[in-house]
Amino acid sequence: MSMHLPLPSIIHSRPHLSLAIVLGAVAAPLLPDAWPWLSRLLVSWDILVWSYLAMMLWMMTQADHHDIKRAACRQDEKGPVILATLSLAVLLSLVAIISQLATIKNLPEAELAWRYALAVLTLTGSWFMVGVMFCSHYAHLYYMEETADKPLGFQEDQLLPNYWDFLYFSFTISVAVQTSDVTVRSRRMRKVVLGQSVLCFFYNLAILGLSINIAASLING
Repeated sequence: MSMHLPLPSIIHSRPHLSLAIVLGAVAAPLLPDAWPWLSRLLVSWDILVWSYLAMMLWMMTQADHHDIKRAACRQDEKGPVILATLSLAVLLSLVAIISQLATIKNLPEAELAWRYALAVLTLTGSWFMVGVMFCSHYAHLYYMEETADKPLGFQEDQLLPNYWDFLYFSFTISVAVQTSDVTVRSRRMRKVVLGQSVLCFFYNLAILGLSINIAASLING
């Protein structure tokens, strides 16, 4: 099966992500040339991430289970490829933050504060993006299962969960790197949960390390 992702297919199946990518791409060449290229890259990524989160939050607060099912039907079989690509982009943003923080020791205080603020904004946005994009994928897998034996089991045998239920499941994994009172009932779903758990474990570990490093720099500075 081809791994090619036709652009019209992506726009149709994931309009919020597509618009966020366009906003990030359009913003990139408009940023000041005086900024280091790594800072421009991180700011463009932040515009992509935070616009995606804002659009998804608005959509999720307005949607019921009928809207979720329609959105799930729009997403095609390339979902795992897109999810893996976004996960890689999140990890690359983490590498970019580490690279930038490694070169700022002798900068003026104002520039130092700007770089730290950018690092915190990027770390926070990427962490939330992981939870939201996995939430969307869980909803897709749940509502694309035609049988009564759904891949996730919610309390009280709830068969029509909304986005808040999937957010609860996804962010429990992001925060605690473990599942909640929602049961995982299929092998395919376990693979996705495993992928998020591993990604969040290393990402949370990196956040802890960077936070300690930033705090130590501010105290010693």
